[in-house]
Amino acid sequence: MTTSHVFDTYATTAKGRTLHFDVVLDEQNPELALDYAQQWLQSIGEGDANVSLKTCVFCHSAEVPVALRNDIDKRGYAIIKMEGCPA
Repeated sequence: MTTSHVFDTYATTAKGRTLHFDVVLDEQNPELALDYAQQWLQSIGEGDANVSLKTCVFCHSAEVPVALRNDIDKRGYAIIKMEGCPA
């Protein structure tokens, strides 16, 4: 199985809400993780949220469940929603 890399990410929306989520990808590349975080924020209507390399940091590496693997294979990354994220 492929080892994936998890980036613990916090974004602040224009309305001041904090979104906490993980960006999971196959490369241990902080800039790419940040790009994917911004893409995902755009896709949920939060394109103006503030996220940076200081708030999107490498956390750990692991093999991921099938559902996340499918997302990574399909679009290059997966998101694990945590605090404040839309359902």
